[in-house]
Amino acid sequence: MPAFPDGFLWGVSTSAFQIEGALDEDGRGPSAWDAFVRQEGRIKDGSDASVTTDHYHRWPEDIALLRELGVGAYRFSVSWPRVLPSGAGRVNGPGLDFYDRLVDALCEAGIQPVPTLFHWDTPLALEERGGWLRRDTAQRFADYADTVAARLGDRVAHWITLNEPAELTLLGYGLGAHAPGERLLFDALPVAHHQLLGHGLAVRALRARGVRSIGIANSHGPVRPRTDSGADAEAADLYDTLTNRLFADPLLLGRYPDEGLAALLPGPVDEDLKAISEPLDRYGVNYYQPTLVGAPEPRPAADAGPAGAGFAGVELPAELPFTLHEMPGRERTGFGWAVVPEGLPETLHILRDRYGDRLPPVLVTENGCAYPDRTRDARRIAFHDAHLRALHRGIGEGLDVRGYFVWSLLDNFEWAEGCAQRFGLVHVDYATSERTPKDSFHWLRRALCEQRGEQRTGPPAR
Repeated sequence: MPAFPDGFLWGVSTSAFQIEGALDEDGRGPSAWDAFVRQEGRIKDGSDASVTTDHYHRWPEDIALLRELGVGAYRFSVSWPRVLPSGAGRVNGPGLDFYDRLVDALCEAGIQPVPTLFHWDTPLALEERGGWLRRDTAQRFADYADTVAARLGDRVAHWITLNEPAELTLLGYGLGAHAPGERLLFDALPVAHHQLLGHGLAVRALRARGVRSIGIANSHGPVRPRTDSGADAEAADLYDTLTNRLFADPLLLGRYPDEGLAALLPGPVDEDLKAISEPLDRYGVNYYQPTLVGAPEPRPAADAGPAGAGFAGVELPAELPFTLHEMPGRERTGFGWAVVPEGLPETLHILRDRYGDRLPPVLVTENGCAYPDRTRDARRIAFHDAHLRALHRGIGEGLDVRGYFVWSLLDNFEWAEGCAQRFGLVHVDYATSERTPKDSFHWLRRALCEQRGEQRTGPPAR
């Protein structure tokens, strides 16, 4: 691996619902995902998140793994229903105590805690009242952010408000493939606005608590037209607007990318944008792959549909004004996603060109791959090595990137896929919760030692 700049932040990411388990313990309330998992046929392999990796009980073991790995930061998410079982009102002391202990232990280990306040686990009580379709949820989220910052803010320097609001909007409310399972298509647009408003109000709440560094984790990737035709270019532009610009323009430019789109959004949009565009200290980018987009066409099409080119393999309804296609000639992960390392710096160049000096320094808050290998995972090593080399070239071209977080530390509950897709640097036996570091864990450990100028240690390269 090439040498990255001094002070570059190396980390790994996880999320609460995917690793914690203990869904009914110590006063935690149910989330929208608890209800979704119970619906027959929603999870492809029939698994659930009641135990998953059992991080709630085995977190000391996981911090020991982080220390062994040698990362400088750990991005985890706080479970909103564990802290506020009803989404508002009474604080659940034992739930907040869990994150207090976690943060203390991370600090003691010399690892920077980077909490994400919301990673899709909306409290069920709020969801049953309309969830992110309701404006009130944005204010409830800000109140929750204030509660968590009041407890953890003295030790946590960097905070992330939301993770991937695009995916919750499109998969959760637009296509029904994720919780809460609504299939509203374009009527899901208020969810995007209310999440962004919740972000802005939470930024204000965190600033009032003296928080020094705040960001968001948005998913981004290049969007490429399938052909040179005008129809494909138009479809790609619309898809880019809905998945990239809709969630970045309001934050960084203080406006929506299209006036007609803005007219579909509820509430005093112009006033809301003042909160949404509160200045950020870091901008988190989750990158997995580019998307190849074409104009609508009759179904079935030979290369259109759920073939990993879209949102987690979800087949898009025929009435949408675009189709998604496989990228030809590319290796694919176990999830079916194309491996395109050069797409990472391409994404960051697009953001820099589009937003200029309004774009804060970037953290790559997620990048990773699912493969079925148990511990001998040479493909994962090759994936991260190629992406990091591409990122290093981008930094040499002037990109202001301050850190890279691997998704993920552990194999975990991968949402609608269940436990079948394994993204972890550490293998988890779901029957026993036993953790076994994979070859990729040892590769990254040696690479980080080299970044610090330390002698290689640990198992030899394989």
